[in-house]
Amino acid sequence: MAVQPKRVTLPRGTIINSLLVAVGALVGWQVGRFLPVRLGGIVMSGLGLVTVGLGIKMFLQGKSLMGMAGAIAVGGIVGTLAGFDYGFNVFVEWVKGHLAGSGNAFTTTMLTTSLLYCVGPMTILGCLQDGLEGKYQTLALKGLLDGVGAIFFAASGDPLGVFCSACVVLVVQGTLTLLARPLSWLGDDSEMIDEITGTGGLLLLAIGLGLLKVKDIPVVNFLPALLVAPGFVGLGRRWRKA
Repeated sequence: MAVQPKRVTLPRGTIINSLLVAVGALVGWQVGRFLPVRLGGIVMSGLGLVTVGLGIKMFLQGKSLMGMAGAIAVGGIVGTLAGFDYGFNVFVEWVKGHLAGSGNAFTTTMLTTSLLYCVGPMTILGCLQDGLEGKYQTLALKGLLDGVGAIFFAASGDPLGVFCSACVVLVVQGTLTLLARPLSWLGDDSEMIDEITGTGGLLLLAIGLGLLKVKDIPVVNFLPALLVAPGFVGLGRRWRKA
């Protein structure tokens, strides 16, 4: 990204994004109080279909099928051996034990919304723009979209799960913004962003299948794939040069 880095004291775009998700969760919580259980199930199934569709759309942005497959395989092995799913379940049980109102939908709602809000080109490019140029408009626009989605997920799922995803957005995007200088090369590397997005699309597709009650996949164990995907892009480039 051909810009001169500027000092940014606060990740303003991330703060706006997180607040809009939290506001959406509040609105959805109030709406959900008046939503019949039967309609809530219909809405959740609809969100499952949308999640599957979005996952497919993101997956198709990836250019290397073998690279994404390798990232999923290696990431799944790393996540399983490291006990990602177990650790996440321990965290979920801790939340359920300390905060009222977290039902069985908490895990699915938090995981789904966290991935939706933190994976994608707008997240990476928005954080780089905020950190390098102090421009938060991209993340603010993303926050509006995320906030609307938060209303639906909070109304039909677990509002507390959406609130927790707002905290995840704050941590993940805030970290990316503060690390914008060493990560600035990502802004010009469309191939790297495409592979991360495509791999994230596979994870969203797995979540969508769970929402539709087709197949329950331990998606948390595959989260390391998002970090492994850039490595496979680098290996592919070395292979082409060899």
